[in-house]
Amino acid sequence: MAVSALPPPRRTDDAYVEPYGDEPEDSASKMSFLEHLDELRKRLIVSVSAIAGGFFICLFFIDRIFAFIMVPLQQALPKGGKFIYTEPTEAFMIQIKGAALVGLIVAAPVVLWQLWLFIAPGLYANEKRFAIPFVFMTTFFFVGGALFSHFVAFPWSWVFFASFTTNYMDFLPKIGPVFSLYAKMMLAFGVIFQMPTLVFFLARFGLVTARLLIRYFKYAFLVIFIIAAVLSPGTDVVSQLMMAVPMLLLYLISIVVAWAFGKRKPREAEA
Repeated sequence: MAVSALPPPRRTDDAYVEPYGDEPEDSASKMSFLEHLDELRKRLIVSVSAIAGGFFICLFFIDRIFAFIMVPLQQALPKGGKFIYTEPTEAFMIQIKGAALVGLIVAAPVVLWQLWLFIAPGLYANEKRFAIPFVFMTTFFFVGGALFSHFVAFPWSWVFFASFTTNYMDFLPKIGPVFSLYAKMMLAFGVIFQMPTLVFFLARFGLVTARLLIRYFKYAFLVIFIIAAVLSPGTDVVSQLMMAVPMLLLYLISIVVAWAFGKRKPREAEA
């Protein structure tokens, strides 16, 4: 009679526990609270260093970056319109903030990789193979959300805001509030574009299915508009719609992602 080389599954009082090969690494499970803090400190140091490096690189090209952001917006103003600033340091600080914003986007892959390295020790061995998909998908959708905000969402909102100029009313936007609105919308879209990534991992772990997402679509519709109202930097309906409509499209994409990459049941896997 052949003897299995693997030890049998261990039993607890409630249920069976998976075989040893699927358990988290012993070194991770035995880490003390101070060791977790030290690990967090290391990851934060690397992440902050990457963001600082991206900031200084972008600071070197700040004139081109700032022109890339602001020139299309200035062209949407009424003929001859320009941005204004009323404080001595306002324009300088906007350029610093612009370099920091773009530097964060440049450093995003490193930051997300450090996030994965921090949570990876607590994962099962078969879950650690998602490291590359996690970094790739989160980076791809974050940058995709930022580009969507820059080329689609914010310009359309901006044209709407600038359309109220009349013979007795001129639109003279200050550079500070304009850039603040631009940065908030870009970061918000970078976050909401992570929906397919979140659904991908939840589906791979068997927590959601395409059928479940379709069943609760009417509730998701309501939640999406609530989230858009909260995350939208403006209080106007246009900004909220510009955020809610892409979220609805992302929800539909997430249904396809859950169907394509979801955890199969035994009968579906055999089929």
